[in-house]
Amino acid sequence: MDRLIAMQVFVEVVDGGSQSAAADKLDMSRPVVSRYLAELEEWAGARLLHRTTRKLSLTVAGAEMLPRCRQILELSTDMKTALAMPEDAPQGLLRITVSTSFGQAHLAEAVSEYVQRYPAVNVEMLLLDRVVNLVEERIDLAIRVSKELDPNLIARKLSVCRSVMCASPAYLDKYGTPTQIEQLIQHNCLIHSYYGSVWQLEHDNMPANVAVKGNISANDATSLVQATLAGAGIALLPTYLVAPFLHSGQLLALLPDYHPQEFGIHGVYASRKHMPATLRTMLDFLAERFTLEPTWDKFL
Repeated sequence: MDRLIAMQVFVEVVDGGSQSAAADKLDMSRPVVSRYLAELEEWAGARLLHRTTRKLSLTVAGAEMLPRCRQILELSTDMKTALAMPEDAPQGLLRITVSTSFGQAHLAEAVSEYVQRYPAVNVEMLLLDRVVNLVEERIDLAIRVSKELDPNLIARKLSVCRSVMCASPAYLDKYGTPTQIEQLIQHNCLIHSYYGSVWQLEHDNMPANVAVKGNISANDATSLVQATLAGAGIALLPTYLVAPFLHSGQLLALLPDYHPQEFGIHGVYASRKHMPATLRTMLDFLAERFTLEPTWDKFL
């Protein structure tokens, strides 16, 4: 007797309310269903069902047997699924840290697509505007926008982060549009506290850094975007955030001959040894999605 099939027959008889219903559900004949039930009862050493012409009901032994049969069948299904999965198939938990702005603007959508492709993976995103110690905080992958990376960590370049000086039309109508870099000192400039009040620019391949000042600073670029849209001043902002607003005309790019410093967008992790399939496939997925010439810059 195949005991798993016998247990499945028993469960279907109870759920369907009759041997005929179980036979239809399992694509068996009614005599075969009866034989499996009889063999299961013989193996269990007890009657499992009260059989009458009108209905079936569980015996005391059957009531004890039923939840155990369900549990065994569930475990069997789980085992078959696990064995059918390739050994290197991505599964399990992947913890990722990323800045709030990039996480909200791009990574959340990318992760959503990734888990649709690999449904056995659970992704935990930590949106933090600080550098995280990957080992101490048990982080598998950090997405970092930077030019200087920890030499003790492994980094894979996923894309590039460009920035643009911009302001709203309302601000420029009120305070004028700067045409020379020196004129920025006359304007209210919004400052990202992480990068400071010196904007690092290039002009004709030469450094053209400029010190700016203003009455709003923040440690999150998304907040500075909203302030810029509200007409608070001029800001130096990543194109991965402001490209849609530049395209729509809600923000206007300034001083196009001055190019802000570029940063790499990297996937950073602790070690190449024993790299889990979750990490490897996530890195491949993000590199394919973001590309070294990012889609958000294509229409600027």
